[in-house]
This record gives sequence, structure tokens and C-alpha cells, in this order.
Amino acid sequence: MHTPRTTLCWLRRDLRLGDHAALAHAQGAGRVLAAFVFDPTLLTGLAPDDARVALIWHSLLEIRQRLRALGSDLAILYGDPAAAIPRLAARIRAHTVFAARDYEPAARARDERVAALLAADGRALELVKDQVVFDTGEVLTREGKPYTVFTPYARAWRARLSPADTGSLAVRLAPDAFLPWRDDEMVSLATLGFADNPIGRAHAGEAAAAQRLAAFEAKIADYHAARDYPAQGGTSQLSAALRFGTVSIRALARTALAHDGAGAQAWLNELVWRDFYQQLLWHFPQVEAGSFKPAFRTLRWPGEEAHFEAWKTGQTGYPLIDAAMRELLQTGWMHNRLRMVVASFLTKDLLIDWRRGEAHFARHLLDFDLAANNGGWQWAASTGCDAQPWFRIFNPVTQSQKFDPDGAYIRRWVPELAALDARAVHAPWQAKALPDGFLLGRDYPAPIVDHAAQRERALALYGKQP
Repeated sequence: MHTPRTTLCWLRRDLRLGDHAALAHAQGAGRVLAAFVFDPTLLTGLAPDDARVALIWHSLLEIRQRLRALGSDLAILYGDPAAAIPRLAARIRAHTVFAARDYEPAARARDERVAALLAADGRALELVKDQVVFDTGEVLTREGKPYTVFTPYARAWRARLSPADTGSLAVRLAPDAFLPWRDDEMVSLATLGFADNPIGRAHAGEAAAAQRLAAFEAKIADYHAARDYPAQGGTSQLSAALRFGTVSIRALARTALAHDGAGAQAWLNELVWRDFYQQLLWHFPQVEAGSFKPAFRTLRWPGEEAHFEAWKTGQTGYPLIDAAMRELLQTGWMHNRLRMVVASFLTKDLLIDWRRGEAHFARHLLDFDLAANNGGWQWAASTGCDAQPWFRIFNPVTQSQKFDPDGAYIRRWVPELAALDARAVHAPWQAKALPDGFLLGRDYPAPIVDHAAQRERALALYGKQP
């Protein structure tokens, strides 16, 4: 009697069952058991109520429920993947483990270890493309080298794009497609040392991601006009879903390509930026530790610790900066325009090392992605490839007046300024009159630095570099 071949699908940043590259490949090679491993090295140091852990957990529960309805299960494990995955593969006699390729240096090292251990037991690890539209070797210069400037990369990316690149990778959700299984591991949020988090739970799962995508598609035509205004809600709010793979990047690209107009094209461009940063991290892994541009690797940042604390907690005295930083702490999210503004403020007004800001974002962003976060910070700090010129410095007041003209966003996150009018709310210290009873320095901080003076200091600091 023929025994069906068995495969193991190792979920990582692809927490869904639909349009799933690793699952589709695994089903083509045998009956599948899906598994996820909580790696203690990645959990160490996180807050007990970290929203990202809750997002992962509830996404896994949604997958588990659907697989159990098919007579299978999701194996949820805890431990070093280099031990857990080969052990599970041996237990179910899987000849191949399928997983989506990851581009981060630590993940690449992990996968090399797992592959070596599997090979020693006569098994294989097959990594497939899923996180990006184009893989790291698919969009290269004529010389076969990686692009380090976005505009020609985007041009080549779009020229190469075909329907096959964004087509859905079908997964057959039928009992005979999955291995009969009942998970005997007793992993839970509590045993992992974590508590539930309503923010993570609200963003969890494939169904929630599909709802967010449908809601955004209804307004995608206006994306180019609304995307820079944080009070308007013009963005997709899908960054966490894309980060954890509760929706595929192909689904997002298909949505953009299904619409004509500037809004859809602008949103597609954001996906191109994402591919660009992923391939940069792959080809230049040293950017994780320091500046892409050698000239800035020895730059000495003279910023003050008290200023860093004020920036982290939203107490700088610059309302737009403080609103954005408070939203990050309370929700785990920040509008992309504001990510650029607060990063510029930290590096070029406060003269603090961009890596400290990058690490703060890494701790608090629900959608934290190493490639995108690193790329964004190095862009703002002018230390990255194709970054903004070092002499371009955002004025936090001008940015506030331009992108939050009536102060609605500021008033939401800095309620102590709610009574200020639309002019004063952007720069209370410049106001000719403030509401009765409001005292600057007591009810809201005075600016911790003078932007004009700090701009000159930043220009001198950057200008000294070779």
C-alpha cells in the first residue's frame, strides 16, 4: 500500500493559509503538517504584554481552528528552531521542510543551521519567495549588481512586473491535503510568559487583514492626496498584517494593479520601497549595525541623554513630535510621514545617534520590520544609500502646519493643547496669546532645543565628515 509522502511547512512571517508560497510548495510534495516555533531568543526582553506576541498568538489560533476543522492541526512549539524543526520533521518522517525566505542576518544564520541539521538526517530545507514581489537576485543592474538608488530600482521593478509575479498561490484546504494530527504541546500565552493585548488581538489573523484591505481599497483612489495627513486616516493600516504575513504582498500588489490612477500607483510605490529595503539588507547586511555610507560611520553624536528621554516620551515641546511619539507608545503605530519627521528631529535637531531611535522603534512598533525600519532611519539620518541629503533638515513646526493644518492630530494625542487655536497649537511658545490658565512650561513643556540653532549645529556636524 502506498504511503503518502509527508512535508512540514514551517510558518514564520506568513501567518495565514491563503495565497501562501510555502504551503503551496509543500502541498505539491506531499501531505502537510504546519508548524510554528516560538524562539526564546526572540522573546527575551519583551514586555509581558507585548502586542506583537499577542498578534502572533491569535493569528496562530485562527490557523489552528481552520486546520482542526480539516482533521489536522497547527503544531505550536517553543524552543530553538534548530532543535525543534529537525525533531518534528523526523517525528512525522517529512522529507522536506518548506519555509518562506527571510532576509534578516540572524534569520539567515538560523536557517543555515536548520538546513545543516536536516541534511545530516537526510532531509532538506527548501526556502521559497513569499515576503517580496521580487527576490534579491531578480532585479539587478545590467552588471548584475544590486541597486543602491531607488529610482532606477523602481523603474526596473515595474518593467519586470508581470501578472505571474502577483498571482495568488492557491492552497488546497481539504482533509487529504494535510497530515492528520493533534498538537500535544501545551504552549499558550501564559506558558510563554505573556499576557493578552487588545491591540495585538485586533490586528491578528487573516480575516482581519482581509477586512482592512477591503476598507482601504474603497479609498485607494485618494491615497496620493491623503497619505501625508495623519488626521485623515488615508493610509492602509496594513503594515502589521504585511509584517506578520496575515496578508500576502501579492494580494496588496494585485489590489493596487486593479485600479488606475495616482492613488493606486503611489501605494504600489510603497510596496516597491519595501522590496528595495529587503534586497538592501540581504546584499549589505552590515547596515544592521551601522551606516551604509562609510563617511558617517565615525560620526560622534553629541546629543544629550535628557533630550533622548524627552523625545521617547513625547515631552520635547514640539507638538507634532510629541503627538507622534505618544501615539507610538499608546498604539504601537506611527504614520509614515511622522516617522520621517521624528527621525529627522532626533538626529538633526537633538543630534542623537539614529541607531538609538531605530532601537526605540523596534521595541514599540507593532509592524517592526528590520529592513524597513533600518532603511527609514538611515534615510532620515542621511547615512543610508539614496538617503535624503544631509543638509535637508525638516522644520518640525513647518511640517506640523503643512500636514496637520488645523491641529486635529496634535489635539488628539496632546490633549493639554486642546484649547489652543489652529495657529498656536503648532508652536505654543510663539503664540501672542494663550488660553487663560494655560502656562507654558507647566502645562506643556517649552521647546527643549531651538530648531534654528540646532540646524546650524547639525550642518556643522555633518559637514565635517569626509
